[in-house]
Amino acid sequence: MTSFYFIGIGGTAMASVAVALSQAGHEVTGSDTALYPPMSDYLETHSIPCFNGFNPDNLLKKRPDIIVVGNAVSRGNPELEHALNDHLNLVSMPEIVRRELIAGNTSVVITGTHGKTTTTSLAAWLFEYAGLQPGFLIGGIAENFNAGCRASGRRDNGFFITEGDEYDTAFFDKRSKFLHYRPDIAVINNIEFDHADIFTSIEDIERSFRQFITLIPSNGALIVNGHDAIASEISGNAPCPVERFGLQEEFEWSAVDVNTGTGSTSFQLLHKGTIPGTVTIDQFGEHNILNTLAAIAASSHAGIPFSSIRNGIRSFKRPKRRMEVVGEFKRGMTLIDDFAHHPTAIRATLSSLRQRFPGRRIIACFEPRSNTSTRNVFQHDLETAFVDADIVVIGNVHRPDRYDKKERLDTGKLSSALTLSGKMTYVSGSGSARYPEDIVAFIEGTVRDNDVVVLLSNGSFNGLKQLLTESFLKKG
Repeated sequence: MTSFYFIGIGGTAMASVAVALSQAGHEVTGSDTALYPPMSDYLETHSIPCFNGFNPDNLLKKRPDIIVVGNAVSRGNPELEHALNDHLNLVSMPEIVRRELIAGNTSVVITGTHGKTTTTSLAAWLFEYAGLQPGFLIGGIAENFNAGCRASGRRDNGFFITEGDEYDTAFFDKRSKFLHYRPDIAVINNIEFDHADIFTSIEDIERSFRQFITLIPSNGALIVNGHDAIASEISGNAPCPVERFGLQEEFEWSAVDVNTGTGSTSFQLLHKGTIPGTVTIDQFGEHNILNTLAAIAASSHAGIPFSSIRNGIRSFKRPKRRMEVVGEFKRGMTLIDDFAHHPTAIRATLSSLRQRFPGRRIIACFEPRSNTSTRNVFQHDLETAFVDADIVVIGNVHRPDRYDKKERLDTGKLSSALTLSGKMTYVSGSGSARYPEDIVAFIEGTVRDNDVVVLLSNGSFNGLKQLLTESFLKKG
């Protein structure tokens, strides 16, 4: 048994890996600040001791064999400084995943700017449904497993499915995380500019994906979104067979005869000129069809028959915070929580909601929180991302002091552009109420029966979900 200590254990991936290592029989503990659900609940449920705050005394008490450093941890962190000064054993989270969880297994890595979590969750479930007992690492809590990470049930010669993040690894390793995951079967969903805090251009991101492709063995497989120009271009020199997926019949994996019903989407799966059968998903939007095609292709490359794949899809449950229905209330109002924060993801989520809830007003609450959405990099893109919303509420820019005003997202300018396009808008902070109670007050005065309210943030939105839930329950 090895003892692990996680500095920054509250991160989605960090907490998930910590629990997986604990379940594998290791001693695990860690520390963080401002832990919030769902990961705080997840750690507590699995009895992982956590210190509140960073203090060298924590390490002196535990004396761990290995210290896992989260990529949000930087120089100046008291525990990190102590570990460096005392020459303690420091490793990154992706390195631990490769050494402890991927080793000995066929590695399936799902990458891309958007759709990674949903695609990885679906692929993991399809492998599980087929009886393969896969290990997995997902950037969220997969509902089918009620977990974000676990070891392969077969240990050696099994499968491990990883959500391959292009974000950097640790303060001492600025390579993308997915470069650690030794891919055998790789998926690239799409490639767009994101993570402006570590990438200066789309060319920088492209370079990381090119490096990733070089790691695939010649007997492996690369599965690429055929509609994505960058992904298609960089896959041209792949050292392994390449297959494309999408909505065009010339792709190796395509969806044809797409039909949208009241509660689901169905399509005919076309694979290299043959139609294995019909696929039905309880999701909406083109992006969810593409995610499904990617998971189908990866599963097929692992030898899973179509009959098992089709039946597995029917019992798939979306991961938390991916169009998660928080509640449906007595006056017909629906509250949804979604992780979308990039303009493309916001646009796709709202388009899916428009299909799912035709004829109902959509109130979109957007929190600029990520390191990219808080900058003005996407100022113009955000102005066009809310086309399927009727009302747009803009939360406070998270930690605005990080940037000069000329680099920061201008929420007033965004609101003005949306108003000119015909949207009703509200910018938090313009009133005297505390944040986000002012948003609750605005929605209470605006919401109608049967409205759909969606929260779009990669963070907690300062507890807005709970506040709105309580408000809607009172209205019932």
